[in-house]
Amino acid sequence: MKILALDVGEKRIGVARADSTTRIAVPVGFIAVDGSEWQEIARLAHLNSTNWFILGLPRSNEGNETQQSLYVRNFAKTLTEKIPEAKIRFQDESLTSVEAEERLKRRKKNYEKGEIDAEAATIILQDFLEAFKEPEAKPLESTNIVKKETHKVKRKMKTATKWISGLTVALLILVLVSVSGIVWAKGQLDAVDPSCDNPSCDCDCQVVEFTVSDGDSKSVIAENLEQTGLIKNAFIFNAYLKIFKPNSNFKSGKYLFSVNMTADEIIAELERGSNYTDVFSFTVLPGENIYEIQANLIELGYSKTEVNEAFNANYDFDFLKKRPAGATLEGYLYGETYEFYNDTPVKEILEKYLFEMGKIIAENNLEARYAEQGLSLHEGVTLASVVQKEAPTSEMPTVAQVFLSRIAYGIPLGSDVTVSYALDTVDPDRQTYVDNQTALSVDSCYNTRLFAGLPCGPISNPGLSALLAVAEPADTSYLYFLTGDDGMMYYSYTESEHNQNIYLYCKELCNVSL
Repeated sequence: MKILALDVGEKRIGVARADSTTRIAVPVGFIAVDGSEWQEIARLAHLNSTNWFILGLPRSNEGNETQQSLYVRNFAKTLTEKIPEAKIRFQDESLTSVEAEERLKRRKKNYEKGEIDAEAATIILQDFLEAFKEPEAKPLESTNIVKKETHKVKRKMKTATKWISGLTVALLILVLVSVSGIVWAKGQLDAVDPSCDNPSCDCDCQVVEFTVSDGDSKSVIAENLEQTGLIKNAFIFNAYLKIFKPNSNFKSGKYLFSVNMTADEIIAELERGSNYTDVFSFTVLPGENIYEIQANLIELGYSKTEVNEAFNANYDFDFLKKRPAGATLEGYLYGETYEFYNDTPVKEILEKYLFEMGKIIAENNLEARYAEQGLSLHEGVTLASVVQKEAPTSEMPTVAQVFLSRIAYGIPLGSDVTVSYALDTVDPDRQTYVDNQTALSVDSCYNTRLFAGLPCGPISNPGLSALLAVAEPADTSYLYFLTGDDGMMYYSYTESEHNQNIYLYCKELCNVSL
């Protein structure tokens, strides 16, 4: 049986593989977390003819789960949704990446971050293989104990009948029944399905969502665990708590449990606290446009219909009332990360980002400061959205000055990022505008190469730095700028100087397809 191990990170996933017969883990490589990771994991599973995955579960130095542990558990849940036949085991790990890097340093001088992740997955898998024991061993051991005790008592009974009374015989029988009862009770605390610990078993360790509500007693929790199929016997579970763990304190919340967990493991998780949450994080990045935000919401599971309805809905914010008729929400969803409950409607999600934009406008007195630059609030946000796409933070005030100067002189902004947005609205797949020459001629009010003045609306959602750059531009008088192949910004006063900068510093970047 072949096994894949995954060292799950937010940017990369290290991968290792092994055969349960050889028990030697070897690195496979890493997978970038960019939306295609599920397809690549499925491909590797098919390539290695396995549906067994070992996931490293990070723990702190004290042995407690961390925020990264929750990320891995949620990753496991999604993995079972993407690959329904997936069988998952967690392997506790701490500072594995540090150990992996030390190993690579000893073997080679130059290595990539992805190699560290693959080596970490190898360590995780090797630890699992070394700790793994055949699940049949434990039941057989218990059975042998019972058989030995039974034979021992039978031999004693045969001898005893020669010289002890019937009362003594009855007492020995009572002892035998007690021993058998203890063994039986102990078995009721074992995992419901320990066989899925074994990679050679063609069985499924399903992850089960379990909820502990505020005020639930231990007996109620025990009954719910039995009904959910996570423990064998609620009565024995509750009795075990009263006798051996009378001071245990279970915390309310949602948990992810597996049928291969013993009663002790479940109790430890309930005492530690919820390892699962019913909230999710959503991020709007400065510079993202509404098309990208809509795609991200749909990827989260929201329907296209609900997303479209939310983006076309009316919202009661004063700053939105100052937009031209027909304007979209483009430019007004302030870039930030927030947490939402899983059932939050898209309209409420958008309201959160719009509310934050309103705070930014008010706290920084943007409407009045834009008026000092000869711009309305909507025009200021529009220009900030272009600055956001054109310049790094440190250069935004100077780039804003260039654009404001060109507007004052009636010179077209000449911004390629506005042309790209124009193409996204009319030809997102670039089937008609296949080269830069035709792209620059697209008949769109967003094309500032073709038309003077600002585009007809924002082209992205600007961050605070871009919004402030338009409110307070640099005290310079340039009319041209470009980003060189080296990533540096080059400014000039005349078109001839600008063309010289293109020749000297922008041989590649200035020819990139729009």
